[in-house]
Amino acid sequence: MRLGSRTRVSVLASLGFAWVLVAGVFAQGDPQVGVWHLNVAKSKYTTTPSPKSGTTRIEAAGAGTRVVVDQEVSDRSKRHWEFTATYDGKDSPVKGNNPDADTDARKRADANTIETVSKNSGKVTTTHTSTVWADGKTRTVRTTGVNASGQKANNVAVYERQ
Repeated sequence: MRLGSRTRVSVLASLGFAWVLVAGVFAQGDPQVGVWHLNVAKSKYTTTPSPKSGTTRIEAAGAGTRVVVDQEVSDRSKRHWEFTATYDGKDSPVKGNNPDADTDARKRADANTIETVSKNSGKVTTTHTSTVWADGKTRTVRTTGVNASGQKANNVAVYERQ
């Protein structure tokens, strides 16, 4: 069966619209979405200053997520940063005082795992692998690389859903 050019365009437009809907629904069903509180006692940090407390709020935003991070670090200073990114691996600007990144790029590894590559002035600093456990109540973020202070990072942060 041959389709006319007008019919082909209509079919392609419908498929494109369907993909946008599916991507949006997938982001809304993303297990990463929620408010996550850092459990410092269960976490392990090799870099300083390490967080004394932290909350990460992840919200569905179109085909991706908006991530808002608030921390108090061991020297009592506060950090706040946020970014909105899709899972296409492209750099998205970071707003706020993240000492290790001015952009983040995200990709989905599987249904429960997101990989975020942080860069500062175009140079990769750290990679974060965020995995939501099967119970849906716990999330771990493994951070590797070298932070902006030149410290080698091999951190595991454990978060609990609020």
